[in-house]
Amino acid sequence: MKIHKEGRKILLFTFLGLLIVNLLIFRFNAPHETFNKIFVAISVILFLLLLQFFRSPFRNLITHEDLVIAPADGKVVVIEDVHEPEFFKDTRKQISIFMSPINVHITRNPVSGIVKYFKYHPGNYFVAWHPKSSTKNERTTVVVTSDAGPDILFRQIAGAMARRIVWYVTEGDEVNQGEEFGFIKFGSRVDIFVPVDTDIKVNLGEKTKGGQTVIAQLKTGGSFFG
Repeated sequence: MKIHKEGRKILLFTFLGLLIVNLLIFRFNAPHETFNKIFVAISVILFLLLLQFFRSPFRNLITHEDLVIAPADGKVVVIEDVHEPEFFKDTRKQISIFMSPINVHITRNPVSGIVKYFKYHPGNYFVAWHPKSSTKNERTTVVVTSDAGPDILFRQIAGAMARRIVWYVTEGDEVNQGEEFGFIKFGSRVDIFVPVDTDIKVNLGEKTKGGQTVIAQLKTGGSFFG
């Protein structure tokens, strides 16, 4: 396991800040040894929590052109037919994955293909499971024309804690299934929109691993499951 590039500066500055504060406390608060030790313990716990948030574990990726792979670690919180107003302007099957602060926050391409559409939307910071978060929160929208044929839309959505979404794709890019397309800092959600006749392979409440969990199988292309 390694530390993701999005966290290296944050971790460095946090470490230096905590180190300086602890040194100052030991220098000017020497008589209160118990308090000093407690503050050191809190500092270590805080840094370790931040460290695990920015971890980037190795993944054996699953790839197949007619499969839609989970773009993130988390829990499936929505599976429903909805009207998608931004790009498709018709009914699609929505699958939403909620990412808690303890999940890996790397976001991965659910399919291989060409980026047909990309847009960043500034917005609010409702909690990620709020119904309005999909259309009102800070978010990105990516549409990929998959190698299997259908256009697949997926969104990074900021949560109440997240204040910055990072993305690595733009229109016209060729993307590979399972590779990173972005990162969301401190709690968030990813929505995926697929054709309504897509065979969904996950259930509500099921936990996912980005790049490994098969969340759906498209009706076109060869069958992975036989």
